[in-house]
Amino acid sequence: MRTNTLNDPYHDLETIFRAAVARVDPRAMMIEHLRFSGNRLSVVTESDSLSFDLDQFSRIVVIGGGKAGAKMAAGAEAVLGDRIDDGIVAVRDLHSEKLSRIRTVLAGHPVPDERSVDAARKILSLARSADERTLVLSLISGGGSALLCYPFEAAGATLTLSEKQEVTRHLLSCGATIHEINCVRKHLSGIKGGRLVTAISPAVSLNLILSDVVGDNLDAIASGLMVPDSSTYADALAIVRRYRMEDQLPEAALKILRDGATGKLSETPKPGDPIFRKVSNVLIGTNAQALLAARVAAKNLGYDTTILSSQVTGEAREVAKFYVGIAKDIRKRSLLARPPACIIAGGETTVTVHGGGKGGRNQEMALSFLSEIASQPADSDGVFFLSAGTDGTDGPTDAAGAFASNEILNEAAEHELGAADYLNRNDSYNFFDPIGRLLKTGPTNTNVCDVQILLVR
Repeated sequence: MRTNTLNDPYHDLETIFRAAVARVDPRAMMIEHLRFSGNRLSVVTESDSLSFDLDQFSRIVVIGGGKAGAKMAAGAEAVLGDRIDDGIVAVRDLHSEKLSRIRTVLAGHPVPDERSVDAARKILSLARSADERTLVLSLISGGGSALLCYPFEAAGATLTLSEKQEVTRHLLSCGATIHEINCVRKHLSGIKGGRLVTAISPAVSLNLILSDVVGDNLDAIASGLMVPDSSTYADALAIVRRYRMEDQLPEAALKILRDGATGKLSETPKPGDPIFRKVSNVLIGTNAQALLAARVAAKNLGYDTTILSSQVTGEAREVAKFYVGIAKDIRKRSLLARPPACIIAGGETTVTVHGGGKGGRNQEMALSFLSEIASQPADSDGVFFLSAGTDGTDGPTDAAGAFASNEILNEAAEHELGAADYLNRNDSYNFFDPIGRLLKTGPTNTNVCDVQILLVR
């Protein structure tokens, strides 16, 4: 039912965003898609329908990792109860849930730490205990790449945790996409890129996946723990060279990539490998689903609403200019929608770090939006913008994202804060924090990329 009240625009932005997050609540999605009746366990989605006869198995174990891991585990327990014999999921700090059959272990994110290595060892140990009579239920979501870290080990090619941490930091700050980052991480790992499957074999595995990557490519989510890897060592080495990191990365990491590229090391398991015959991967949550829920909420608030895309990528500060252009077209020509209008999009942008400030891609996008409208503020009257991460955290901060509008520009001016100056330093958090225009939701325990919401009143 459309209310058409058009109250506080910032309240409307947050209401629409929270509706998006609520739609992809991992526990609710597990209960929606995973069904247990009699002796059969089924998983049913818009695109998949699988069924397992539990009489064929003597054990059910649960493994997993990611920001949504604890809530996904809670959903698994709600469906299967005491049919679960054992389980471990790796989760980020503050992302735990009260569970009875599945253990949670805390690990580091976005840069892996010793706890990440310990979590990977524990999950590998449980995976290796599986046999032909074991059903392994794996719960995979964004963040699993850092939370499950098992540095590569082979004769003459060993990587330490500190070296892996250094690689991760450089990848996160160079402007590489999540697909590129994960390609490199997979080839420096003993668990990613489908290598976890080798530990589980010959057990049957059902892998339920919540997507945090644009395009929902399964081999990129959590670096493809249970998925065939189509990328190669040569691809990973090319990414390192593309971003001119050869002089920055540890020599041990470069040696592994070079040795792999010349065939001295075994590749990650590829599509068609027989090891995946007993593996079923099912996508249960995406950014697109979140956007559809956001659209319903916006319409109920009285906005003429359009979804642009769930696959927005590129530099955050450049993408912001695109949204400013859309706002101007709506004000002048009612393109895409008529005011009061709401434009919704999602995806995952990148930030190339030039300064030593604090922030994340969503805060940087909001700050760039402000910097863009500052030159012609009259063209942005009645325009309000929010960019936020569905996981509730944006970069190494306690904020999900930030708001932008002419009003916020004026508030910043009163505090002598210049949007362009803070943008040049990648210091978006310290721009928005003093004026109270960060969105702080706390950890949401889900993760399906980011959401941008543009209101034109």
